[in-house]
Amino acid sequence: MSDRLFDIPAPPGVPVAGETRAYLVHRIFCVGRNYAAHAAEMGVEADREAPFYFTKSPSAILLSGATAPYPPGTKNFHYEMELVVAIGQPVFRASLEEAARTVFGYACGLDMTRRDLQLAAREKQRPWDLGKDVEQSAVIAAITPAAQVPEIGPQRIPKSSRISRVSTTSYLAI
Repeated sequence: MSDRLFDIPAPPGVPVAGETRAYLVHRIFCVGRNYAAHAAEMGVEADREAPFYFTKSPSAILLSGATAPYPPGTKNFHYEMELVVAIGQPVFRASLEEAARTVFGYACGLDMTRRDLQLAAREKQRPWDLGKDVEQSAVIAAITPAAQVPEIGPQRIPKSSRISRVSTTSYLAI
């Protein structure tokens, strides 16, 4: 069957530094509870529970500098600073070296969360979708190609930094 009832929206595009073409976002994967200080803030111990994964819809993308309205149904709209890893080719069950070769680039992002709704769902052992997968909740800056970024890993954020908290949740956009 080739006739469609509705048109499918084009995937959102994210600017790439030095490029006129956009990086199209097909999927957003997020890693949760992989940063000890953030896990403690959320009331769990990072070393006792393995990190887990959740997703956001590509329609959650909001380009840095845009303005989003405060979402309805929440009294605690919270942000987390994120390292975004943009994947440039399919990868599955890869070694660290193989996975590193698939990285297209990196960006800064904000994971916006309706924290009160997320915590209420967690208490009932329900999915977090109402708290996490919210329109305009995946704020992202332009992607810097991996070839222009020094080795990722050994860097440290000094305690005197003005950033109040950084978690290492990553969007893996394919």
